[in-house]
Amino acid sequence: MLNNEKYNKLVEYLKSLGKVVLAFSGGVDSTFLLRVGKEALGENLKAVTIMSPYIPKWEIEEAKELVKELGINHEIIEAPIIEAIKFNPEDRCYLCKTAVFNMIIDSAKRQGYDCVIDGTNFDDIGDYRPGLRALEELKVKSPLLECKMTKAEIRAFSKELGLNTWDKPPYACLLTRIPYGNELREEDFEKIENAEKYMMSIGFRAVRVRCHGDLARIEISREDRSKLFDEELLDSIAKQVKACGFKYVSLDLQGYRVGSFNETIAKI
Repeated sequence: MLNNEKYNKLVEYLKSLGKVVLAFSGGVDSTFLLRVGKEALGENLKAVTIMSPYIPKWEIEEAKELVKELGINHEIIEAPIIEAIKFNPEDRCYLCKTAVFNMIIDSAKRQGYDCVIDGTNFDDIGDYRPGLRALEELKVKSPLLECKMTKAEIRAFSKELGLNTWDKPPYACLLTRIPYGNELREEDFEKIENAEKYMMSIGFRAVRVRCHGDLARIEISREDRSKLFDEELLDSIAKQVKACGFKYVSLDLQGYRVGSFNETIAKI
């Protein structure tokens, strides 16, 4: 246990919840919460991970390994692409979270758990996140938000605890790679996942491959853009990304930024 007032407050908050199910993605926030939850709740904690066409397979495998390392009960729930988000509406995140968390809540109730928690942190309330409304409506608790823990604090605590996710880049489901209003297709998710996996394998940790039909628009961190001033590397990226199923490959000159498709929304 870390000797920190805010950390200790989080532990006590979790203890007050009883038997808890954590919606676990394997990202920085939920992994930290998993580790603290294990300390606070022991056998009264269970992790649930959603498996869907828009969740990369490698992320599911990472989540499985992280839970296994901590010796926590883990359930995988399969979730299809629901009809309400088939054409990727602007409130997609709200509709998706409502459906997915209802599945998690139903499972938790059947198994006698008292509540469902997620890894929303204090910084998340400053971004465009319509999914937060769904969590509020469903009474999903967000301990990191309640204890006012920022992303920087979570990364620092994670590092102290020896969690290898402490410096993991932010990630989001593959729905965020498709323009609003476009039909969601499993084949597009597959080619996006493969293209991003390739980019990560050559050293670009923070990367998004936005899918515009046959065209891939690659976003990498601003700090990494200078690495692409190499013709051989550019040729290799073009070849490999096309091999994933794209016909055209482009680079977004602005670099990676969270939710770049939100720039197309008139008012948020």
